Order: sequence, then structure tokens, then C-alpha cells
Amino acid sequence: MMPALHNHPDLHVSLPSDQEPILRTVPMPSDTNHAGDIFGGWIMAQVDLAGSIPAIRRARGRVATVAVNSFVFKHPVLVGDLVSFYGQIVKTGHTSITVDVTVYAQRGVREGEQEVCIKVTEAVLTYVAIDQHRKPRPIPML
Repeated sequence: MMPALHNHPDLHVSLPSDQEPILRTVPMPSDTNHAGDIFGGWIMAQVDLAGSIPAIRRARGRVATVAVNSFVFKHPVLVGDLVSFYGQIVKTGHTSITVDVTVYAQRGVREGEQEVCIKVTEAVLTYVAIDQHRKPRPIPML
């Protein structure tokens, strides 16, 4: 049974219509903690992967995560949720790129209920462009 999540401001949101998800996945039972919720660490790893994709594209090459500036878990992610990760670059420095990642879970359909879309996580991460020797390098001009 789906947890009661009535009248919460993060519920019944829509996926962003002005962008495509960077990453989509479905968490499995092996990704859960002792309480049956998806591990926060699993979500953090997926957020890092999702955030690195626009950073890699902008840097035109390899990047490394240098900071998790903020990370907010708003609601639990459940086994079987369709989890969508959206990201956009919010700042570019000489060697660094900061990416805002928002995560949504769609749930309810497999339980025979109406599908709901919930904003489950928000994070801001900073990546640094690196060269073949893992040393910071300038980000190419656009």
C-alpha cells in the first residue's frame, strides 16, 4: 500500500516540461535500507551521476566531483518508483561547473492507484574539469 501523502506541497507536481531527464531508473529491493526505503546513499550516487552528465558536456571531457553544496531529502523513494533526475548548470567558473539536480518519483500505477509525481530530492553539486593527469584544467569557451 502506498503511504498516505495527501495535500503535501511537493505532491502532485508535474515533471519539468521544458527539459528532458538526464537519467531515469527504477530502484530495486537490493537498494533498500532496514526500513524498506531506498538508501540515501543510493540516491546520492545517482544524483552524482546525473549531475556529472551536463558537467562533462560543458567541460567537453572528464570531470571530478569536488563538492556537494546542498542535498535535501524531501520524501522517501520506494522500490518500484520511476525515478527521474533533472539537472541544469547554474554556474561555470574557470575550472568548475555547478549543477542543480532535482529528483522526482512517479508512483502508484503498479499498485492499481492513480499515478502521483513527487519531488523527492534537491541537490547542488560542483565538479571540476580535469585533464588526463587528473589535474584541474580550464573549461573551454562556448
